[in-house]
Amino acid sequence: MRAVAVTRKALPIDDPAALVDLELPDPGPPQGHDLLVRVQAVSVNPRDMKSRMSMEASAERPLVLGYDASGVVEAVGPDCTLFRPGDAVIYAGVLDRPGSNAELQLVDERITGRKPETLDHAAAASLPLTALTAYEMLFDRLRLPRDAAGAGHVLLVIGGAGGVPSMAIQLARVLTQITIVATASRPESAAWVRQCGAHHVVDHSQPLPPQVKALAPGPMPWIFSTHTDTARWAEMATMIAPQGAIGLIDDPEPLDLRLLKFKSASVHWEAMFTRPMCRTADMVRQHEILNDVAALIDSGRLRPTGTQNFGAINAANLRRAHAVIEQGRTVGKIVLAGF
Repeated sequence: MRAVAVTRKALPIDDPAALVDLELPDPGPPQGHDLLVRVQAVSVNPRDMKSRMSMEASAERPLVLGYDASGVVEAVGPDCTLFRPGDAVIYAGVLDRPGSNAELQLVDERITGRKPETLDHAAAASLPLTALTAYEMLFDRLRLPRDAAGAGHVLLVIGGAGGVPSMAIQLARVLTQITIVATASRPESAAWVRQCGAHHVVDHSQPLPPQVKALAPGPMPWIFSTHTDTARWAEMATMIAPQGAIGLIDDPEPLDLRLLKFKSASVHWEAMFTRPMCRTADMVRQHEILNDVAALIDSGRLRPTGTQNFGAINAANLRRAHAVIEQGRTVGKIVLAGF
């Protein structure tokens, strides 16, 4: 099968050897709960950059990246009950198995959802990782109320134009009655987060507390930060409501938790890979979330966040996608389709 892989760890993305086209053996027949999927489209996430720079790889043991895919089931393992051959599916995969930048991939059905019927594979591939991360953070970690109990309260989303916050803003807007304040620093990113459903936008290149206070939108029991440093952390400690909750998905330097003590505020981490890689008893929750997201897409309540299509899945196009994401100025998601 055709694949794109890392064969030398930690090369800069402008090196042609950073990602290379390869022919690899097809995966074996699916076992247990595995599906064998023919990949039709993928999207690229910051996690791809982290893996390229940190995970071991060699010519003898190439590393196939890719944590988002849309494709078609070719075969199912003996324990599968959720899908059958011919089904169109989406998923985000795991870190310890070969990724989606290949024509064929094995993936557990319990972390796989149906592809939205109203989207092509390229648009659908923009959804899984970011939708799962956003959904799990909002409703499984921060426990936002999905009823009128949230009315009059504020969710602050820091770093609003990236893939995960783009989905978080949408999900909070359509599934809760909470007021959403998102941050952005450029006109195009501010316009994007408003399109995603933010009620208010503030500039994260400037101090946040006075901007948020000037809006006077109400108490802020929830903050979802996708870009955290010590200065921003101090601002969050100032803004969070007593007994509020802060959610983090990035990898900040050590933070002073003592800043939250007086308010009895809590901190919640979200790692989309926790359920599948720790084999938690509730890992099928990701199947349920992806199906819920597909239903919201098909009903017109959510929109996919793919904003750029870089063409076929090959090393040159993936190197280009990695380079753009490493610049840290993307809006939405980059997708690729076909081999």
